[in-house]
Amino acid sequence: MNRRSGIDSKSNILNAALKIFSEYGYRGASMRMIAHNAKISVGGLYIHFKNKEELCLTLMKKRLGDLSQELKKALEGVKNPVEAITLFITINLEYAKRHKELILTQSKERGFTFGLGLKRSFFKKQRTLIEEILKKGIDSGDFSECDVKETTKIIMGTLRGFVLSMVVDAYNLFTPEECSKLILYGLLRRNDKPANEKTNEFKGRS
Repeated sequence: MNRRSGIDSKSNILNAALKIFSEYGYRGASMRMIAHNAKISVGGLYIHFKNKEELCLTLMKKRLGDLSQELKKALEGVKNPVEAITLFITINLEYAKRHKELILTQSKERGFTFGLGLKRSFFKKQRTLIEEILKKGIDSGDFSECDVKETTKIIMGTLRGFVLSMVVDAYNLFTPEECSKLILYGLLRRNDKPANEKTNEFKGRS
């Protein structure tokens, strides 16, 4: 098998695996079913993947890699940090919705710790990207001063909450537009002060 043929065959298997995992779940899927869908022999499937877990992990790695590439391409050349953070949030949420079936399969049947090493590596890159956007926004004056690392954790936590909602409570799903708006502008009107500041100000006058 030449290199090009091997790559095409592997891609064909991953597409077949995604279809089978999405339709039958991890437990319900079998290597035989995946091989049948990919139109290859079971032996041919085992040439590429030693078991179902390795196949699922490879599929996860591909999806996370695809998302990283999509983000990189979309943010390339974007100078405005407000536009950049909005794009980051929108792409993440839309990507999660497009690949909901795979996420549900992994989360419900394999648990959130499945592929933990892959996820940690991916999230580390995500954090670095958000931190860079926030720092540029603060330097340019578009964002107010904030603890960059803590703010990054909040944004990451919000995005993970969206994925968790898909698994346990779809009612709590939110739109990229509203999510971006809340993170960028908060709940307070610009001329308002937090309630505790107003209270302290009133006490100081009495």
